[in-house]
Amino acid sequence: MNAEAQRRRDGIVPQRLSVHLNQHNTMKNIKGPAIFLAQFMGDKAPFNSLESICTWAASLGYIGVQIPTWDSRLIDLEKAANSQAYCDDLKGRVKACGVQITELSTHLQGQLVAVHPAYDLGFDVFAPAECRNNPAARTEWAVQQLKWAAKASRNLGIGAHATFSGALLWHTVYPWPQRPQGLVDTGFRELAKRWLPILNAFDEVGVDVCYEIHPGEDLHDGVTFELFRKATGNHPRANILYDPSHFVLQQLDYLAYIDIYHEFIKMFHVKDAEFNATGRSGVYGGYQGWVDRPGRFRSLGDGQVDFITIFSKLAQYGYGGWAVLEWECCIKDAEQGAREGAPFIQNHIIKVTERAFDDFAGGEADEALNRRMIGL
Repeated sequence: MNAEAQRRRDGIVPQRLSVHLNQHNTMKNIKGPAIFLAQFMGDKAPFNSLESICTWAASLGYIGVQIPTWDSRLIDLEKAANSQAYCDDLKGRVKACGVQITELSTHLQGQLVAVHPAYDLGFDVFAPAECRNNPAARTEWAVQQLKWAAKASRNLGIGAHATFSGALLWHTVYPWPQRPQGLVDTGFRELAKRWLPILNAFDEVGVDVCYEIHPGEDLHDGVTFELFRKATGNHPRANILYDPSHFVLQQLDYLAYIDIYHEFIKMFHVKDAEFNATGRSGVYGGYQGWVDRPGRFRSLGDGQVDFITIFSKLAQYGYGGWAVLEWECCIKDAEQGAREGAPFIQNHIIKVTERAFDDFAGGEADEALNRRMIGL
């Protein structure tokens, strides 16, 4: 059995025939432009409060904002989980600024669901002070955060949620010494064990968990996403946040990725990147700073990502979610990147056709005519 057949048997890859046969019935309009607020929050106006940053985003042409839940200036996650009135008020405040909430993000909390001890010091900063130097307490806190995020999303009327998977195996990604037999299976069983209660909590409220497929996470490409789904029993809420920039830096085919995994892509970060290998450095970057690495993130339009084809493929496969700018550029100023990003996304969003271009040549089925045309 070849790899493609194996993936189909395991329920990883959807059959594509029906997509092509019913293309005009399944295509949807992508929503946007929207912007992820995490990289823009700061101590000075307009980036230091919910109303001011939402008003700023609307002034640039964005119609949606993706909210990082670890920033209390934007949302009180516990209140949002437990109070419909709070969520109604939050939506109203955001709407009054000219935008709407597209999704919530728990990237930092999701990271803390699974942390290898080698990374304790680095990731402790993402946890509250009372959980630091206490991995068990940190994980418990993170799991609670995710469960609150499920209820908060439900109360806000949002059907998809952004997060990271965390990582127990990343330190073995390019192993020396070699990984012992069974290590990967053990790692993904443990990762699934930690995430299954969270996935079930999201399932109870009808919200998808969209893992950003990202280096540094155990879910960092297609194979690892498949391993995780298998370990969770192909949990229906385990889905994908698609960000092509991370695939450029891995030298993974980000267009074929859509063909293979489009059924699971429920969120989309629009972020550009470039990869220019040299005789001195390649994918691993030589421990250099971002500006000197062969692979680096760029503002929209400044990198190598083929967004024309990405937006076409997502429309073809019926993606009807948001196109959300995530700005991470080692050269261009953030405000310039945001200002240029809204029209860039808008110009790439496809208004899908409601009819086939060759409808004029068709007509009602005529069996007698059809038989005559094939010589019967």
